[in-house]
Order: sequence, then C-alpha cells, then structure tokens
Amino acid sequence: MAIKLEMLRAFRVVAEKGALADAAATLGRTPSALSMMLSQFEAHLSGPLFEGERKNRLSKLGEAVLEEAIRVTDVYDTGLEAIRRLDSSIAGTVRVAAVPSVTTSLLPRVIAAFRKQRPEVRLEISDLDSAAVRRRVRTDEADIGILSVHGDEVEEGVTLWRDRLGIAFADQGPTDQLVRQKQKPSWLMLQAEPLIVNPLCDLVPLDAARSEMASSNLTAHNTTALLAFVREGLGVTILPERALGVSSERVQIVVPEDPFVYRTIRMIENRDRKMPPAVREFWMLVQAVAKSDVGFSC
Repeated sequence: MAIKLEMLRAFRVVAEKGALADAAATLGRTPSALSMMLSQFEAHLSGPLFEGERKNRLSKLGEAVLEEAIRVTDVYDTGLEAIRRLDSSIAGTVRVAAVPSVTTSLLPRVIAAFRKQRPEVRLEISDLDSAAVRRRVRTDEADIGILSVHGDEVEEGVTLWRDRLGIAFADQGPTDQLVRQKQKPSWLMLQAEPLIVNPLCDLVPLDAARSEMASSNLTAHNTTALLAFVREGLGVTILPERALGVSSERVQIVVPEDPFVYRTIRMIENRDRKMPPAVREFWMLVQAVAKSDVGFSC
C-alpha cells in the first residue's frame, strides 16, 4: 500500500493533538477510522509511530516521520492556496497596493479602462505608504505595488514617471507671503510654518527638512488629508508638484531649486510568483495609461 497524503496529515494531527479523540474531531473522522488509518501507516513502515496506545508519546520513528509529515503537508497546503489564488486572480480579484498620490490620480483612469476590458474581475485597492506597499507585495498580500522611491534610488519593477517635489502651502499664510515677495523658491521656506510630515519628507536630503521633521507633531499619509490640513492653515507639507490635481482650492505648491528633489513612481511585483493573466492585464494597462498621459510622463 502506498503512503497517502491523508495518512501523513492524520498522523500529524494526532501527534500534535496528543489524543486520538481530539484529532478525530479536528479531521472530521471517527476515532476508529483514524486508528485504522494509523495502523495501516505503521504496517507500511514496519514500525510503531507511538509508544503505547494513548497516542501521546512518539516513538523514535514517529519523531522522524513527523518532521517529514509536517514538511510534506505544508508544501501541499501552500501549493493548493497558490492554485486557489491563481484561479481567483484569473476570474475574480486583482490586489493593488499604491501610495496615496497614485491612488487618487492615476488609478481612477486605469480602473475605468480595466472595467471595460474585464468587468468580471474584482479589484482590491489599498492606500499605503511606500514601505507598506513593498511589504504587501513581498508577503504576497498584493499582486501589484506602486510606490515612491528617491530619484536616484535603484528599485525593482518598472518606472511609471518621475516628478519634482515641492512645498505645499495655504493662501494668505507665511509661506504665501514669502512667495508673493518674489523670493527665490528654497527649502529654507520650510522654516516659515510648522511641517506636516509625510513619507515624502524623507526624500529631501537637507538639514532644513530634517530639523522641521524632528520638531513636527503632526503626521499624515493620505494626500487628501495632507491638502486639507494645509488648507486649514495647520502648516506646510512636501508633495509632488502635480499633487494639486487632486484639489487646488486655497493651496499652492512651490518647487525649490536648491536643489530640485525628485521622486520616482515605480510599479513592482512579487518575482517569486507567476503573474496571473488578469493581473498581467492590469499591469500593462497601468503602464499604458501612465505613458499616454503627459501629466505622468517622466
């Protein structure tokens, strides 16, 4: 008789539960059926897996077999889950994790176009910072990630576009007064008002930005929230120069030149996983929309 996967799984559960009745309840079998399966397994191995009849102590052979049983059943379960996700991605779900500026600007157009091509596919969109986006993709919690990196940083995936960072400020505030005085845009303007910190602030490699970040007591990650806070006069923040496409009411952005600071938007995938067809279609559509829109060209 060949060793079957169900034998390995039954033995593993009995060994982990330490009692035949508990294992039977977990597996949805009767204790007698489970006992018979273990007897057949032991007959095939020509040795006992347990010491005594209570199934609460493994024999030396049982200890060695348990290690392999765990490995084999885990591999099977992982593979089965991957197959289920593949089936879901083909006909059901594409999971996208993206930074807020992409979620509110590029993705609406991509989603509208994708719905026309694949109306049956469900889309799950997560609005996260770049570190969380990268983590979601690497842990297979997202099929596609779209994140910000420093202009000179090497990163996996493909570049969608590159844009400059600036200081977002409210009309009639201290920074607005500096701009109205025709002062040359400078990162030193960050000192005029409190800084509302967001992950893009880390891309400005200057002491002026570092000092303001250290003294700030307000942090936000969502572009809409950041603009709302700026609009209410709570401070200034650092955003891409095109961020006002989301909402420009009473908010402006000035782009310092000392130096220009760029952020690059890249799209990444889990390279350990084969991309299902629906995910591949969404991936290609993101690139096409970004390339065709002059507002997102590098």
